[in-house]
Amino acid sequence: MDMTKPLRIGVLAGHKDGFENWELMVFDRVLADPRFELVTLLVHPRAFGNRKTSSLFALEARLEGKLLARQPAYIPKHFDAGRQRVDYLEAIGGRNTTDGSVASALLKRLDLDLVIRTTPEGLPDDAIRALPFGEWAFNFSDQRSEHADWYSYADVIARAPVTDLTLYAKRGDETQLAQIATSSFNIKFSAARNAAFVRERGVTLLMRELGRLADTRQLDTTALARPPVTSAPSFGDLFRYTGALSGYLSGKALKVLKSKLRFGSSIWTLYTGRGRIDDFDPSQAIEIPPTKGDIKADPFLFQHDGECYLFYEAYADGDRKAHIAVGRFNGDKIERLGVALDCPHHLSYPFVFRDGDDIFMMPEAHQSHRLEIWRCTEFPLKWELYSTALEGQSAADSILTHHGNKWWLFTNLSDHHAYEDHCNELYVFEVDGPELKRVVPHKRNPVVIGSTVARNAGRIFERDGKIYRPSQRNSHGLYGYGLNIMEIEELTLDHYRERCIRTITPDFKTGLLGCHHFDAAGGRYIMDARLSI
Repeated sequence: MDMTKPLRIGVLAGHKDGFENWELMVFDRVLADPRFELVTLLVHPRAFGNRKTSSLFALEARLEGKLLARQPAYIPKHFDAGRQRVDYLEAIGGRNTTDGSVASALLKRLDLDLVIRTTPEGLPDDAIRALPFGEWAFNFSDQRSEHADWYSYADVIARAPVTDLTLYAKRGDETQLAQIATSSFNIKFSAARNAAFVRERGVTLLMRELGRLADTRQLDTTALARPPVTSAPSFGDLFRYTGALSGYLSGKALKVLKSKLRFGSSIWTLYTGRGRIDDFDPSQAIEIPPTKGDIKADPFLFQHDGECYLFYEAYADGDRKAHIAVGRFNGDKIERLGVALDCPHHLSYPFVFRDGDDIFMMPEAHQSHRLEIWRCTEFPLKWELYSTALEGQSAADSILTHHGNKWWLFTNLSDHHAYEDHCNELYVFEVDGPELKRVVPHKRNPVVIGSTVARNAGRIFERDGKIYRPSQRNSHGLYGYGLNIMEIEELTLDHYRERCIRTITPDFKTGLLGCHHFDAAGGRYIMDARLSI
């Protein structure tokens, strides 16, 4: 097989224009990548089959989409519907299936490698057999009719902790659907907004897997765990859903009012104890409570001249942005020393580390649209900007680690058009150290996709030959619900693999809603937790 030949891709749609944002994003990215060729748009004559929804549900879904999931129009840079080749599949006697022999002949003539299906109805089996890598689809493409879609309604109604996104393939010589990749995302209050958000994330997932296929020409799959849901919500489901949505919107309005009155910020507290990342017991931790004028989150420990310092995101109740403060441990209590770093934009996640004789801080400053590293000129309160990278990008919760005689940057970028969110995609880069003059992206970026595992939650540790990465578990509709300890099993520029070995949920103490950060130094650990007040 010629590995240099672009993958020849077709897209199965229900029409030749009027595409949704996520579809336009797929077309644009396929056309922009020399590893792919968008050969044709295949128009299905009965794209939605016999799938129907009640007029009441169609009305609700349409109104909810306009009110809660409105997006700016995506303007393609490479795709032009007027210039794109379009092929129309033929129906068999007006029925919902297409003529398999005709479709098969067409796909063979076009020499397609795979087809991406965006419609509930797919290609005939005979036609799929003509595709070396089959017909690909998302589970959300199955859950729609011509007038409405119901993807994630069941999850919102059931108050599920997450919504699952699955990319799967149908191969002509296989009877079982095959899972290519899957991810989970923190559930939104609105099914329409949830669906729009996940579709945007799906573009990133799809492009990563297409890139993997283009580079290897091998499609690695597993058996699909659950068949796609195909039934629309019942009247009773819709009644329960609209009641819950109304209650949420009322609560949201109250939160907005509190914010305008300059109070009602999320309140975090800290817990400390003796232990390391592979053996700490949060139930035995001692609380370092917040004060109204000094709420602490994202804590990092730093040993210096025999003493343990605490750098943290600091803000007062009602503040619109935070700064970086520093304190020093006296037993299990903190003596506040002052402000380490303050900028016009929000600052958090003050990752402090040493390289040689120099001390550096890499805070989260995503509102500046770049990655920033600051060098300490007088410990611990004076810092100067040392280096920047990823200009124009929105990076959050970044970590540098030295492993295998190389420096690695782990960061959470938000690949988005309408829905910026740093909780779902982990990117890895090989760098030259704190100078950040050489930044080489991982071949499979983003190496992790999904709100339950992707976002960094503290520094990376290496112990007894094992590498541990704390990560956030964002679920149950909450930011920072839980904390994972991930073991990195493989880290090269070509491959990345990790597994979750432990999850801490906010039941280790009473009165907590979440916990989302961990650090340790000198036998002491620190973590933060969100209070339920």
